[in-house]
Amino acid sequence: MIVPSLSQQDVELLRKDTPGVWQLIHFNNAGTGLALSPVVNAVKQHLDLEAQLGGYEAAAAAQAGMDTFYTSLAALIGSKPHEIAYIENATRAWDMAFYGIDFKTGDRIVTGRSEYVSNYVAFLQMKRRKGVEIDIVEDDETGQIDLKALRAAIGPRTRLVALTHIPTFSGLINPAEEVGEIARSANVLYLLDACQSAGHVPLNVKEIGCHMLSGTGRKYLRGPRGTGFLYVSDSVLDQLEPPFIDLQSANWIDETSYELVPHARRFETWERYVAGQIGLGVAASYAIGFGIERLSNRICALGAQLRSELSGLADVTLHDKGARKGGIVTFTKEGETPAEIKERLSNAHINVSVSRASSARIDLPERGLEAVVRASLHAFNTEDEIDRFVKALGRFDEA
Repeated sequence: MIVPSLSQQDVELLRKDTPGVWQLIHFNNAGTGLALSPVVNAVKQHLDLEAQLGGYEAAAAAQAGMDTFYTSLAALIGSKPHEIAYIENATRAWDMAFYGIDFKTGDRIVTGRSEYVSNYVAFLQMKRRKGVEIDIVEDDETGQIDLKALRAAIGPRTRLVALTHIPTFSGLINPAEEVGEIARSANVLYLLDACQSAGHVPLNVKEIGCHMLSGTGRKYLRGPRGTGFLYVSDSVLDQLEPPFIDLQSANWIDETSYELVPHARRFETWERYVAGQIGLGVAASYAIGFGIERLSNRICALGAQLRSELSGLADVTLHDKGARKGGIVTFTKEGETPAEIKERLSNAHINVSVSRASSARIDLPERGLEAVVRASLHAFNTEDEIDRFVKALGRFDEA
């Protein structure tokens, strides 16, 4: 079934709920999505409640809103609510899964060239600490992870397949479902970094086949900063040991024993940003209300339009990879560094970001790139904003 994109009325409603659009052009949603009024209001209301009642008392009064987080995130990714944990950010969520694996000397981690910097340095630490090996699967001719090479890379010592779904430094959308089929057939753990894909593209953990998935609130879901989530499948829950535990994740049985709680909340800590948890639940519900497929169709279409417009500029080079591309667009411009472009556009009230080789040591340097400009669009952005962006980008030539 073909799912339509958003209507003009939908876009107008998105912009009405996004007050920042009247101040600037925000093409930095892969950094932080522009804040939603319903999310901001939910966070403020709870902070006000804490001021009035006290933190513990406010949390007790807001239990329903906290519980909504689990049901909303489960609905967003096709899991069960008890397979969801609230974590303070996506990196820590990913860490809780990765460091929960009992790696042995000689175990192998299979990954691709799009892997995020924080994940890869964790691999290196585990190599130093436990003597694991890291197998990098090359890209195929389109720039996505090579599925044939991935299948060949998995051997009897492979313990984990780790994939970044949408890298921070490219328009690529990796084939997560196909990777899941390969991991499942090899009976290997599969950890998916969905930091850039939650709210950006549809996610269904059953169809993807991942055992663990980490995500953030602040990017395409447009939830509060300092919020994230972790999915851990029931099927592998007892194969993971949380790297640290507290009274939220474990029950103290007696003086000499404890037991982990029988669900994904064993990866949580008791103390948390309650207003943020409520706000992230609101953000997920808001996205579901519009339809993730419809939002994604618009995001990807706007990304394609921006690539098309930029490809017509003689001094601009696009650097996006992959058979399938999303709303992240990366490029360089002759005669102007990415940092200079970012500063110049910022002065024109246009937000973009710069992705540097220091965050992509196994990708950008391989392509001879030190840095790229990253423009990342969301469904609330407009075709007119793309036109204004391209014109502002070209003004350097007129100076």
